[in-house]
Amino acid sequence: MPFDFKKLSILVVEDTAPMRKLITSVLETLGVGKICTAENGERGFEVFRKENPDIVIADWHMVPVSGIELTREIRSNMISPNRMVPIILVTGYSALNRVSEARDAGVTEFLVKPFSANDLAKRIAYVINKPRDYIDCKDYFGPDRRRRNTPDFKGPYRRKEDGDEKP
Repeated sequence: MPFDFKKLSILVVEDTAPMRKLITSVLETLGVGKICTAENGERGFEVFRKENPDIVIADWHMVPVSGIELTREIRSNMISPNRMVPIILVTGYSALNRVSEARDAGVTEFLVKPFSANDLAKRIAYVINKPRDYIDCKDYFGPDRRRRNTPDFKGPYRRKEDGDEKP
């Protein structure tokens, strides 16, 4: 069953005008109801505060404020209207350390360039249909970074240091 995105609002934060237009065109084709844009993370946070979109799609490498810095601002700033908004980071970087850095900043999903319209639609559908729990602790606020399901896991704890003693 195809998704109905007409009630969805999305903020696209991308510094390269042709890429911003491409993403916007794909979102229009998908039937997204409201699309806002910004040319960098600094302006993106201003638009985010004003529009409070359902999803943010941001490029990693932007000046003066990158997509990672924008993510941290959305997640940590108390004037953020929705610290739990799904954030899809679009980037040309796919090395594991980059993915880990994005995850640790609070990015919800990662989309590597070049991508297809179908790839973008899948990420949007994923953040809608499979929302992740949010973690709020001293060093991190954002979506639960543990995504792996371990079918043979039988205890209440998932980390080795938690131990596997039964309460």
